[in-house]
Amino acid sequence: MSSTRITSILLIRLGVVTALLVALAPRLAAHEVPNEVTVFGFVRPQAQTLTLLLRVPLKSLRDIDIPTYSNGFLDFSRVDQALKDATTLWLRDYIELYEDGRRLAAPVTTATRVSLPSDRSFDSFDTALANLISGPRLGQETQIYWEQGMLDVALEYATLSDQSDFAIRPGLTRLGLRVNVILRFLQPGKSERVFDVHADTGIVHLDPRWHQAFYLFAKEGFFHILDGIDHLLFLLCLVIPFRRFRPLVVVITAFTVAHSVTLIASAYGMAPNSLWFPPLIETLIAISILYMAFENIIGARLERRWVMTFGFGLIHGFGFSFLLRERLQFAGEHLVTSLLAFNVGVEIGQLLVLVITIPLLTLIFRFVVAERIGTILMSALVAHTAWHWATERGARLLQYRWTGIEMSDVAAFLRLAMVIVAAGFLMWLMSLWIGGSSWIGGSSRRFRTEVPPDGSDGGSANPRKEPS
Repeated sequence: MSSTRITSILLIRLGVVTALLVALAPRLAAHEVPNEVTVFGFVRPQAQTLTLLLRVPLKSLRDIDIPTYSNGFLDFSRVDQALKDATTLWLRDYIELYEDGRRLAAPVTTATRVSLPSDRSFDSFDTALANLISGPRLGQETQIYWEQGMLDVALEYATLSDQSDFAIRPGLTRLGLRVNVILRFLQPGKSERVFDVHADTGIVHLDPRWHQAFYLFAKEGFFHILDGIDHLLFLLCLVIPFRRFRPLVVVITAFTVAHSVTLIASAYGMAPNSLWFPPLIETLIAISILYMAFENIIGARLERRWVMTFGFGLIHGFGFSFLLRERLQFAGEHLVTSLLAFNVGVEIGQLLVLVITIPLLTLIFRFVVAERIGTILMSALVAHTAWHWATERGARLLQYRWTGIEMSDVAAFLRLAMVIVAAGFLMWLMSLWIGGSSWIGGSSRRFRTEVPPDGSDGGSANPRKEPS
C-alpha cells in the first residue's frame, strides 16, 4: 500500500472522528456534573406513614431519556415516565431513612411533576403536597429546557409510629460536586426542625435522644482538637516548659475553663455576629501561639503563665464555637447536653495529646538535646509557623471594611464581659485551692522560676523556696 493511500485513509478517519466530536459536543455538555446543587425537602411522619417531599434541580439528573421537541423544549405530554425514571435512578434508592435504628423499606413514589424555579409551593409542607397531588400541571404553553426545571417528588414509607426516633442519610452526592440539602422535619406534637446539611454528612437523627446528641458532640469535640493544628501548637507551647503534674494542672485548667466560657457563651448569643469577627479570632489565635512561643524562648514564669493561658483560652473558645455553630442544628432539644459533650470531647482529645507529648518531650530532653536548647529550638519553629499564620490571617482581616460596631455587638460584649469576669474570679479561687497562694498568686514571692547556670533544666518550672 502506497504512502499516499495510507495518508488518505488516516485523513478520512481523522475527519470522521472530528465530525463525531462536533456532533456530540452539545450532548456531552448536557451531561456535565453541576458544581453546586441545592435540594429542598420535607419529612413528615403521620400515623404509620412517613412522607418525604423533595425538590431537585433537573440539571442534576443525568443520563435520562428526555422527551423534547426539535427546538429542545420539554414535551410535557410525554415527560411523566422520564420523571419516574429519574426518581428511581437518582433519588429513591440513595436516600436512607431509619426508624429506631432500623432502615425503612423502599418507598412508594406517589407523585412527580416538573415545576418552575419561581414556584413557591415548597414554602410549606401542605402547599408542596397539594401542588404535587392536585396542582395544575405545566402545559405545552410553558417552554423550558430540561436543565431549567425542578423535579418535585413525593415518596411514602411504611412506619410503625409517628413518634419513633427517625434518622436520615441523604446520600445524594451523585447529583453534583457539592450537594446541599435543606430539610424540614415535622413530627406531630413537636416543633418543626430545620436542617442544612451536606449530602455526605452521614446519618442525621431528626429528633435526637440525649445520649445520641452527647455521643455526636463528644466525637465532634474530640476530632476537632486533633484536627486543629493551631490548637495543638498552643498546647505544645504550654507543655514544653511545664511538664510536671502540679503546674500543668493549673495551666491546663485555666485553658479549659476559659475556652468553655466563650464556647458556651457563643452558643447562647453572647458573641458578635459580624463578618469581621471570625477572621479577627483566627488572627488572635495565631498571635496567642506566637506569644507563648516567645515566652518559652525568653523563659516562662509560672505565676503569670496561667493568667495568660486563661486569656488566650477565651480566644480559642471562640474558635471552637465557629465549628459548633454549624453543628448545633443536630442537638435537637439538648443544647446544654451537646455543649457539655463537645467540651468533654475536647478535654479527652487534650489529655490524649498530653499523654503522648509529655513522655516524648522527656525522652527528647534526656537523650537528644539539652532542655533549654530544645525548648528554644522547638519554640522557635512554632513561632515561625505562627508568624506566617498571623500575617496571612491579619491580611484577610484587613480586607473587611470597617463599618463601626453595632449596638447588638456592644450588648453582646457587655454580657460576655460579665461572664468572663465571673469565670476569671472562679479560676483564681481554683488556682489558690490547687496550688496554694504561695506559688500561684502574683503577690507572693516565696517561690519563683529560675534557669540554672548550666542551662540543663532551663525554661522549665522548678519551684525553689526562698527564705521569707
